[in-house]
Amino acid sequence: MEDGELDSSELGTHQYWKEAYTKEISNFDQHGDPGDVWFGEDSALRVIDWICKCGIDKDTKIIDLGCGNGYTLSELAKHGFTDLLGVDYCEEAITLAEKVTQSEFPSVRFQVFDIITDDVQKLGCKFGLAHDKGTYDAISLNPENATQNRQTYIQQTCDMLNDNGIFVITSCNWTESELLKHFGETMKLKYVIPTPQFKFGGKVGSVVSSVVFEKIQ
Repeated sequence: MEDGELDSSELGTHQYWKEAYTKEISNFDQHGDPGDVWFGEDSALRVIDWICKCGIDKDTKIIDLGCGNGYTLSELAKHGFTDLLGVDYCEEAITLAEKVTQSEFPSVRFQVFDIITDDVQKLGCKFGLAHDKGTYDAISLNPENATQNRQTYIQQTCDMLNDNGIFVITSCNWTESELLKHFGETMKLKYVIPTPQFKFGGKVGSVVSSVVFEKIQ
């Protein structure tokens, strides 16, 4: 492990997610189970509530980086957002997301996209808001090239945003201060979404950190 990096984990590998989403597709087909919400629904709904109240137009182009089963985009669609794209580097995740969302929210779009290796021009446009819940974490856990991959992710995310575009990230591996350090050169802090805290050994901490950045022009 390099200084300042996380210990690697199978959660950072494509094979892990391919197998996980293959199982979730089977569960959905057999039982109608849409699968897990990463970090839990409460964490997701706090972010969704902030997005709904932050003042952006309902036709703002929004991208969900590592969309999984499409839960976040489905919830945003329920609140009237109309230009929603979910991307994931795992084809099985996109298949699941389409199965889960398309009957109720056919306007939500999904696309296989690897933020580390694909050109952002493949997305076809820039976005007013990008959302990430767990993808940066997974990239940080990759057994190979985690440091370089993180830097690529940060630059790619910046490149896909409009000027003054908003980036909302939730992490269970990086603290608020660490996220500020990582993203601070290309984005400025806009808001920290309050999350439940715990106290242990006299220190106060959070299970997850949800931080909002704004692209620096």
